[in-house]
Amino acid sequence: MRGRDVFVAGGGNSAGQTALHMAKWAHRVTVLVRAQSLADSMSDYLIREIDATPNVDICYHVRVADGTGSSHLESLTLEDTASGSRRSIPADALFILIGSQPRTQWLGGSLARDQRGFILTGSDLPGDTTAHWPPGRPALPLETSLPGVFAAGDVRWGSVKRVASAVGEGAVTIPLIHRYLETMTAASAAAGR
Repeated sequence: MRGRDVFVAGGGNSAGQTALHMAKWAHRVTVLVRAQSLADSMSDYLIREIDATPNVDICYHVRVADGTGSSHLESLTLEDTASGSRRSIPADALFILIGSQPRTQWLGGSLARDQRGFILTGSDLPGDTTAHWPPGRPALPLETSLPGVFAAGDVRWGSVKRVASAVGEGAVTIPLIHRYLETMTAASAAAGR
């Protein structure tokens, strides 16, 4: 990003930290915020640091409506959230840090989730969700409230929200599935005796 015009979409701490980090190399960093202020979503110390960094600007009441470019990003279309008017601006990079929202509503009540929709797993499962399980068998790490169904990555409650962590959780899930299947095979064989 050295010498480039970088945009960061978001108004929380992650967006602020990213903007300050990018400002070390970028020509200009512009934080795009839908709200009218950062006060409700960003730590005060970050707001002060951003204000004191000469190559970081904040643009309020705006959302990214579109982006264009042939082999890389060349421009953004920004929409004013109050008036709906749009304008196109040159852009070399866009980092989107708008928080996480799990898309788990399609699960209905089939898996235990927290109030925001993140899937509960392992020791984070409420006791009443594993009551119908075989006696004495606790949930395996990353196992959901439905025995034999596992969750990994950003959709899981308590996840780190990083790609490397999600990949790692996916890899860890494979031996857990094998362990679950071995347990089920052993239980089935014991029941057949």
